[in-house]
Amino acid sequence: MIKKTRAWKKLLAAGMTAALTVGLLAGCGGGDKAPEKTGGQSASAEGTTNGELDTSEEVELVMYVVGDRPAGQDVVDENLNKILKEKLNCTLKINWIGWAEYSNKYPLLFSSGEEFDIAYSATWLNFASLAQKGAFMNLDELWPTYAPDNFAAATETAKEQATVGGHYYCVPTQLATYNAYGPIYRKDLAEGSDWDGVMENFEDLEEYCDIVREQHPDVRPLDQGAAEPAWYFVYMRSLGYNALTEGTRYLWYDPTEENPKLFTNEQCEKTPEFLQMMARWNEKEFFSKSALSDTNSQGFQGGKAAVQMHNIDVYSTQSILNPDWGVSYANFTKNVAHLPYTQDCMVISNTSKNPERAMAFWNLVTTEQELYDAFMYGVLDTTYRLVDGQFEITDPDLYGDGAMSAARTNGLARDRVGTPENYNVLKGEFEKAIAANDAAEKYAGFVFDTSSLETELAACSNVWQQYWWPLELAYTDGEAGLAEYAEKMKAAGIDKILEEAQRQLDEYTASHK
Repeated sequence: MIKKTRAWKKLLAAGMTAALTVGLLAGCGGGDKAPEKTGGQSASAEGTTNGELDTSEEVELVMYVVGDRPAGQDVVDENLNKILKEKLNCTLKINWIGWAEYSNKYPLLFSSGEEFDIAYSATWLNFASLAQKGAFMNLDELWPTYAPDNFAAATETAKEQATVGGHYYCVPTQLATYNAYGPIYRKDLAEGSDWDGVMENFEDLEEYCDIVREQHPDVRPLDQGAAEPAWYFVYMRSLGYNALTEGTRYLWYDPTEENPKLFTNEQCEKTPEFLQMMARWNEKEFFSKSALSDTNSQGFQGGKAAVQMHNIDVYSTQSILNPDWGVSYANFTKNVAHLPYTQDCMVISNTSKNPERAMAFWNLVTTEQELYDAFMYGVLDTTYRLVDGQFEITDPDLYGDGAMSAARTNGLARDRVGTPENYNVLKGEFEKAIAANDAAEKYAGFVFDTSSLETELAACSNVWQQYWWPLELAYTDGEAGLAEYAEKMKAAGIDKILEEAQRQLDEYTASHK
């Protein structure tokens, strides 16, 4: 069994990268603001004119990742560099930006002028915005020339999402992830009741929470702390609506419409019904009366809450960490789609002196199992062991699996020992759902250009947090609170945002008929 000292933090970090939101997502849409940076052979003297890689001189590649450096990482680095020295005549130095400091340090990384080669990036780290500002190297020549296998394996959708202003500025992950969200819940807390075990909608969720409240009064049914409430977000997903972006969960559209029209929370006819439900849940004390001031973000993991709203990867993590709880998961998202492949991606810094070697390294690490295992898991039987093809970290206090989530690749990524039996079954069902209804998939690549709306978006974000969050949890009166929220959003500039966002969405829809 995995130790619970720091293991849960490492596991949850891996599972949550698909859902983290750091400010507002920014991008370029079809704009022309991305700088014309050089790439390919002209980027350094390493590549030859015919595109062959010159490895005669040993180089040290420098990589930045977001995560906390494991105490035993030296063993992993030493083993990896032995392999890299043999294969590419290079070594890799990994610099870690900790979870407690990344929101401040990550943006500064690309404005400092520091010379380094590779970095983790993501939509939630404002990849497109940084690309527009010239932080990354143009990969138009580098990617297909020095990482040809990776380039060939990337889907056209992934390549489109890697494009900013008509040029490639990142290499997206090749591991499919999904927008499917829903309750992660403990079956053990319902034992002895007459609950039928069905969890398909919010009515079923309320029935389950009633049972928990009755049988386990010391356990809150819902895991809700000071962070953004996710109940309305999942409620809207269950109705088939998409948020415009992860950072604008107050703008919605129906992806199944031929020409989707954006609307706001207060404009949705189902919102009053939702607020009535939340008032009922508040009265039943499914969550604390002062949840938004509760800094404990691990209610579910700490055994203090019965339900956590999240994705399938966090479900897997919680199952592994708590095998005795009967952890289960239900997807409430009606229109399932892949998350953007740029949710995890690799970028080459515009200060890199070795971009060709960096791309060649990336090609190997995403196509060769030996190098992938050494990079992501470390040293077999020292930092990790294999059990029927699944991996297990030997000592989570010393080692972790790789923080460079962008390297995760279908066919190479291993499941962790203890992964729920239905984990891959559920992913298979998601793929079937996408194949049968690709409406939401069509908009997975949409990137909202926020460059002309920064003031209004910041103001609306503040209103959303100050007025909508308490309203969502029924701390304020539903009807009066909704009217006040609408008034504040209008004053903050929501109409201007709606107009520009609709224009961009219309343009995207027209280009993806």
